[in-house]
Amino acid sequence: MDDKLQRRVQRYGWDAAAPVYDCAWSKNLRPAHSALLDMVALQPGMRVLETACGTGLLTLRVADLIAPGGSLLATDISGEMIAETATRAASVGLGNVKTARMGGEELDVDDGVFDAALCALGLMYVPNPIKALAEIRRTVKPGGRVAVALWGERRNCGWAEIFPIVDAQVKSEVCPLFFSLGVPGALGAAMASAGLRKVDERRHTAVLEFPSEGSLLSAQIDAGAVALAAKRFSPDTRREVETAFLASVSEYRRNDGSYGIPGEFVTAVATH
Repeated sequence: MDDKLQRRVQRYGWDAAAPVYDCAWSKNLRPAHSALLDMVALQPGMRVLETACGTGLLTLRVADLIAPGGSLLATDISGEMIAETATRAASVGLGNVKTARMGGEELDVDDGVFDAALCALGLMYVPNPIKALAEIRRTVKPGGRVAVALWGERRNCGWAEIFPIVDAQVKSEVCPLFFSLGVPGALGAAMASAGLRKVDERRHTAVLEFPSEGSLLSAQIDAGAVALAAKRFSPDTRREVETAFLASVSEYRRNDGSYGIPGEFVTAVATH
C-alpha cells in the first residue's frame, strides 16, 4: 500500500472510530499519557504542538498544565477526531486550545514556534515515522522537547492478534508496521535519525481492563485501528472475527466475565 493510500485509510478509519473512542480507551490509555507528561515536564506559559491528538484525551490535560499563558495546537489527520477534541475543549472552557486537521508528515506550521511537541499513540500509524518526527522537530524551538508514546513489543501486547484476524477477512493492511517502533531501541533510533538529541526511552507494562466482552470488542474493533475494515464486515464476518479474537484472549478472561489483557507502552523524550 503506497503512502497516500495508507494515509487515506488512516483518515477514514479514525473518522469511523471517533464516536466511540473516548468510552473505549480513556481509562486504559491514561497511564501512557501520564508517563509522557511526566517526561516532558510542561510548564505554564508554554506553546505546545500535539500531533495525532485523537479525541483530546491528552489534549485537555496538556491545556491545563500550560495554563495560564500557554497555548496548544492540537492536530490530527481525522476530521471527526478533531471535531471531538474541539467540542470537548469548548465544553470545559479551555480557551487556549486550537485545533486543525493535518497529517503528521506535513504540518502547516512555521519553523521553531513551539516550546514542546507531543505525539501520543499516533506514530505507529504514520507511513513514514522518521519524516513525521523530523517535521515535528522542525516546529520546535532549539532546546525544545519532543515527546512520543506508542505501543511496545507485539509479544507483550495480548490483544495483538486482532490484526491478522481482521486481515484474514478484509485485506486492509491497515497497520502493517504497527509494532515496528515498539522493539527496544527502535523509537529512540528513529528520533535520533530525525535529528533529535538526548533521547530518553522508557518502557512501561500495563494491564488493559475491559469489564465485559462487549466493551473489549467495541474497543478493539469499533474504536481501534481496524475500525474502517470493520465497516466492510457482513454480519457473519463480524461474528467470525469476534469469535476468533475472543479465543485469542481467552486466557485473560476472568470468572466474572471481565478481561485483564497485558500491554506495553514505550515513551521517549528528546531535545531539538
